[in-house]
Amino acid sequence: MIGEGPIWEGLVGPFVEFGFLRRALVGCLALSLSAPPLGVFLMLRRMSLTGDVLAHGILPGVALGFLVAGLSVPAMAVGGLVAGLGIAIGAGAISRATGGREDAALAALYLAALAVGVVMISWRGSSVELTHILFGSVLGVDDLALLMMGGAASATLLFLAVAWRPLVLECFDPSFARAVGVRGSAWHLGLMALVVVSLVAAFHAVGTLMAVGLMMLPAIAARHWARGVGAMVLVSVAVALAATLSGLLLSFHADVPSGPAIVLAAAALWAVSLVFGPVEGLAARWWPRRHLEG
Repeated sequence: MIGEGPIWEGLVGPFVEFGFLRRALVGCLALSLSAPPLGVFLMLRRMSLTGDVLAHGILPGVALGFLVAGLSVPAMAVGGLVAGLGIAIGAGAISRATGGREDAALAALYLAALAVGVVMISWRGSSVELTHILFGSVLGVDDLALLMMGGAASATLLFLAVAWRPLVLECFDPSFARAVGVRGSAWHLGLMALVVVSLVAAFHAVGTLMAVGLMMLPAIAARHWARGVGAMVLVSVAVALAATLSGLLLSFHADVPSGPAIVLAAAALWAVSLVFGPVEGLAARWWPRRHLEG
């Protein structure tokens, strides 16, 4: 009967019984619809590590919000947003002023930001609060955090609907994009801003250090299943949705933090994609060759 049996109790029962799991699921599903497409564009622009840099960069702002107002969603979100945008804009400004590479400036800023953030949290917070901020907790997804996740996802999808063509042109043919009047710097800044917004929205559920995993791992996995940008975006969203559901269930049944659990599930799906994916997957590259050699 429906509602009975181990499958129901293991896969559906937790979400039916516990409201905090339902809120976490809805919030993470919203992020799964918006964060992986951003990851796809970062990957295509060879900026896969930029998401990780910005995820670390928001930590001082989150820590400052925590010091001022405790575990307050608005305070930590505003602080993280200001810090992340500061890192993104600051790296670009340093690169233009010195003529150096933007990724080098990002690396320097994020390392300093990570150290400052951890020191600030450790100064007044307990180990429990530090773990909550760094690795997330489904218990932290209250109605306000859920609203923030939904708002970030809506803003990201709206931006991508408007910016899809310029972003694709910038990824594959920046010279042609400039020739037809596409302002690459403006779209690049918009993309970076949305990455920061998405990371800030995600940190309550999966933590600042794990938020980028939900953005990049599904995108990296998708490149082994599709070649077109649109197809990669769809596959990345599907991988993120599967990782979110399985990760939350793993977190509940194994009593592990939700952030690492979701990222572990995404990493497992990436490993499957790496082996069995038809586009540059290990099986596709080596098994036919061995068959021909035989």
